[in-house]
Amino acid sequence: MASLQAEVAVDVRCELGEGPAWDSRTGELIWVDIIGKRVYRWHPTGRVEWSQLDTSVGAVVPRAIGGFAVAVREGFAALDTAGRLTILAEIEADRPGNRMNDGKCDRLGRFWAGTMADNDEPRVGAFYRLDPDGHVARVLAGVTTSNGLAWSPDWTTMYYIDSPTGGVDAFDFEEAGGLITNRRRLITIPRADGLPDGMTVDSEGCLWIALYGGGAVRRYEPAGILASIVPVRASLVTSCSFGGADLADLYITTAADRHPHEPLAGAIFCCQPGVAGMPTYSFSG
Repeated sequence: MASLQAEVAVDVRCELGEGPAWDSRTGELIWVDIIGKRVYRWHPTGRVEWSQLDTSVGAVVPRAIGGFAVAVREGFAALDTAGRLTILAEIEADRPGNRMNDGKCDRLGRFWAGTMADNDEPRVGAFYRLDPDGHVARVLAGVTTSNGLAWSPDWTTMYYIDSPTGGVDAFDFEEAGGLITNRRRLITIPRADGLPDGMTVDSEGCLWIALYGGGAVRRYEPAGILASIVPVRASLVTSCSFGGADLADLYITTAADRHPHEPLAGAIFCCQPGVAGMPTYSFSG
């Protein structure tokens, strides 16, 4: 089994770094610090910038008309280049103890993201789809910690992680309508190895899964067979995404919140796994 090496790419200390994505418009890596309430931008030249928000932010994606779309505590929102936030759609206003968490866009420009309770109460969150026309659909209920999300390269399968369930589920994906059916378990990860968190897919259809508490990212074949491991010098590995001009760099986010004694906790790591990833898609609304 292959073992790869991840090195520090951005020496920051995010309390809860999450949701890396490659912004091809600017050649930058973008990600969020959920607890720190920041949206980060990093250029490979070494420049790091951020927008400080007044609310927690669980995910960021490019927006086709400029700026970014984000999943914040209150729902889906737009973030302009000056750092101004505009709510596009409120989510779960009747559940003030919930916040939005991980999310990303499909290639038709729909923004998918889910919710979770601040106190980790089981099954009170849900998973949502924001269409470019502003319509919001709740596609899953009874979610505890809505996290990793990815699609197969042929767009016939959606992969989804509700972290406390300990694995990755697959759905049949009907792309035109944005519909998911036929949920089944694809991968189960032993609790001692960490909780599955964020996730991405490479051009060969393999899944790369961040293990929160496991200090690693794992690559699984589409059939669910473990293929390789990327050790990370931080225990709380939260997510991963491919970036760089040829999408050959795997960027990995981590958290410092519960492991302040680890000197590299909260940093962004990177490795070259020898396979390219899939592009980041923008929100079309």
